[in-house]
Amino acid sequence: MEINMAPKEQHVVIVVGAGPSGLATAACLNNLSIPNIVLEREDCFASLWKKYSYDRLHLHLAKQFCELPLKQFPTTYPTYVSRNQFLNYLDDYVSHFNIRPLYQRSVESAEYDEASKSWTVKARNLGPSNSDEIVIEEYFSKFLVVATGETTDAFVPQIEGLDTYVGDVVHTTQYKNGKFYENKNVLVVGSGNSGMEVAFDLSNYGAKTSIAVRSPLHVLSREMAYMGLVLLKYFPLNLVDSMLVILSNLWYGDLSKYGIKRPGEGPFTMKVKYGKYPVIDVGTYQKIKSGAIQVLPAVASFRGNDVVFEDGKSHPFDAIIFATGFKRSTKKWLKGDDYLLTDDGLAKPTTFPNNWKGTKGLYCAGLARRGLYGAAMDAQNIANDIKQALQM
Repeated sequence: MEINMAPKEQHVVIVVGAGPSGLATAACLNNLSIPNIVLEREDCFASLWKKYSYDRLHLHLAKQFCELPLKQFPTTYPTYVSRNQFLNYLDDYVSHFNIRPLYQRSVESAEYDEASKSWTVKARNLGPSNSDEIVIEEYFSKFLVVATGETTDAFVPQIEGLDTYVGDVVHTTQYKNGKFYENKNVLVVGSGNSGMEVAFDLSNYGAKTSIAVRSPLHVLSREMAYMGLVLLKYFPLNLVDSMLVILSNLWYGDLSKYGIKRPGEGPFTMKVKYGKYPVIDVGTYQKIKSGAIQVLPAVASFRGNDVVFEDGKSHPFDAIIFATGFKRSTKKWLKGDDYLLTDDGLAKPTTFPNNWKGTKGLYCAGLARRGLYGAAMDAQNIANDIKQALQM
């Protein structure tokens, strides 16, 4: 296999990733007339939304907390925006701000050169080719923005016996709807927002649905989450958390009798400290309460088509859907950063509130586990900071 090095390209800003964070950053840079290039490994922007999300997905927070910079959602959109509506919004966003990502560019390395005071980014061109050669493209820039997202590479844990399991196994990135699973025994592994919503969807399609819950979690209604976000503008986090816990207890009652324990710390504290989002209930609670969805403990191992749980009991399942989140590969290609990002590719908590800014012209957008709202703020801060640096 021959490796071909393409001609070098010089740019002011390189943005890695064309998800919502990368698009927001490019829009803010374009708005300030700062030249930039966006490198994206997939063949489209917002690939998680376009290719790897389930049909019934909606934004879990009210739309005013999910808008990207400089462009509001249409007034005709509902409070909780659907997947298709969000994609339409992104289509308009990309067109309006003239964002033109280079697709099928997989970044292999990014390294800062002290002599030239610039970043060297090497990207493999994954586009169609008539030969067996590997095309590596080199890009140079004064500034580098990591906008690869919190949800980069689907993660499936290595559980004993999983490779011997005889049923269907998918990650939620491969799940579209529950039609295929009608009348089947299905286990959802993972009890975050995706796991809870997929379990709800499966049950609606007539699947015999169970969900494995490993850790304590907070369950909030959409209205509670909305109220909490508004109150955080005026009251301390611990006070808002206390109010939400009281409301959740009053509305949902004792969840432990259904197999769900509440954490000792409040929902927003958990999010800030550990990046663990509260579950925004879309109807799953009533399904659990009625027995339509069974809550089981964490998975210990697999045996044939049986799943063994940590309480020692086992149950047979026709299919397993892993809602176990994502890992990030940033540290495999980003060289020389020991300040901005953790080994897992997220912004270090110690850098807050400047979690978007590193050293030597390095930035990150949307990696502080603050959702689209945080990504929008990062993008604006990054563009303004680069503008100021260029004027010095």
